[in-house]
Amino acid sequence: MELGFYTFGDIHPDPVTGAVTDPAQRLADVLERVRLAEEVGLDYVGIGEHHRPDYAISSPSTVIAAALAQTERITVGSAVTVLSTEDPVRVFQQFATMDLLSRGRVELLAGRGSFVESYPLFGASLDDYDALYDEKIGLLLRLDAEERVTWSGRFRPALDDALVLPRPYDRPGRGRHLDIAVATGGNPQSSVRAGVLGLPISYAIIGGQPAQFAPLVDLYRSAHEQSGHDASTRKVSVAGMGFLADDGRAARDFFYPYWHDSMRRIASERGFPMPNRISFESQAARGGAYFVGGPEEVAERVVALHEVLGHDRQAFQMDLSGVPQKESLRAIELLGTRVVPLVREALGG
Repeated sequence: MELGFYTFGDIHPDPVTGAVTDPAQRLADVLERVRLAEEVGLDYVGIGEHHRPDYAISSPSTVIAAALAQTERITVGSAVTVLSTEDPVRVFQQFATMDLLSRGRVELLAGRGSFVESYPLFGASLDDYDALYDEKIGLLLRLDAEERVTWSGRFRPALDDALVLPRPYDRPGRGRHLDIAVATGGNPQSSVRAGVLGLPISYAIIGGQPAQFAPLVDLYRSAHEQSGHDASTRKVSVAGMGFLADDGRAARDFFYPYWHDSMRRIASERGFPMPNRISFESQAARGGAYFVGGPEEVAERVVALHEVLGHDRQAFQMDLSGVPQKESLRAIELLGTRVVPLVREALGG
């Protein structure tokens, strides 16, 4: 069972103090968090992609490369790469280069994106939302499988016996292939697609009860097995909000205003019901989607969810709305030094 965190590099004004962190400082903060994550034994860090004023990271591959350059063990990946508005050839080259530099420690999580700012920015139409992703994930996998590619589609120029270099790092048991996974918010078709393609899947669970994702996980595993893929590529990750402090109540009291500020902005944009303390506490309680509490409490809940989903990795978004660096680092420290040992002991390593 792998544990880690992911970040979008939030730079929205601190809802408690009003302090503003500029993008340069936030990027430096993110790199410091990655260094600490490796030091305390975490397995994974995800770097998001957004094209909005409240986030510092619009080019995740650049930040991932910097993170990989200052670490030696930890896996660093995109969370997510908005593949629908990218050129798969360029994405493949970028990640293959990072794979070589890090000797196989990079991961490409391909998704559509939870926000849509990248579509007009890069000249893509939301009318092609599904078609863009289907075509581009298909091309990306062709590039990973074949050194020379002949291909044609709707959304980029055709390739005629194109030699696409570099090739990824040659890892024992995998050969020269990237770690590519599919991100989804819980769409059944996405679970089936990932299984049929033989790719790992990552579920973003931002509300409700995570245990209710069990039928989707079963759907994914069934599609993967029935498609005849190697069981070693059948991997399930869970991503969602979380935060740690030494005391559970202190963790929830501290994290609440940051969560509320972030969710209030999203609710306003999308017409969702406005968040409040009651909805926060219900989601932060046992069985809810938010893993906010003390180390023992969070570890117990991770183990309980694993009993239902059997997932291979869980990653937490712990820096909503610009949680200060001091508290962010402490949460990462607790996740690595306290939660990881408890989870591994309960699950037999």
